[in-house]
Amino acid sequence: MGGGRFGGRFGRGFGGDLGGEDFTRGRKLTADELQLVILALLAEAPAHGYELIRRLEERSGGFYKPSPGVIYPSLTYLEEAGLAAVTQEGNRKLYSLTEEGKANHETRSEEAARILDVLSRIGARMADVREAFTGVNDLDPTLGQAFHDARFALKSALKSRRGAGADELRRIVAILNRAAAEIANPASDQKTSDE
Repeated sequence: MGGGRFGGRFGRGFGGDLGGEDFTRGRKLTADELQLVILALLAEAPAHGYELIRRLEERSGGFYKPSPGVIYPSLTYLEEAGLAAVTQEGNRKLYSLTEEGKANHETRSEEAARILDVLSRIGARMADVREAFTGVNDLDPTLGQAFHDARFALKSALKSRRGAGADELRRIVAILNRAAAEIANPASDQKTSDE
């Protein structure tokens, strides 16, 4: 498992920056991080590959669902490294921790817990957003895409201002606060358009 601290996207500060761009679409964890998380899940209970996929998806509220093409090579590596053992159950393989795997997990359990916690928090935030906009497409099918486009435009605009000075950041904060107030209080929109 690569040894040392994780150098992947997740390990370089994403955990402290929920919503940062480091956690982009596609692959979410480095190979080392995924192996560490798998060890943590196997420490809870032995599992089949697809069960690990399901458990990761559940723990992340649907945010992270690794493909079999990512899970099975990690499981193979853990087996070859002597950290996981395999028991054949018909056509399926049941993975469990070896004594070496248990020891490895114990020394790195805090980091695994941190990764799982971040995945869980991101999943919860995504669920909140999904819930807030449930039914948008039912009102008008174009609203869903328009909403997505507006969110993407805001995210891009904020990214473009990275490294800005204090005055510029104050200006951006003021804009975001005004926008939040207008969204939270539709009556202020009505008053503005009437004047």
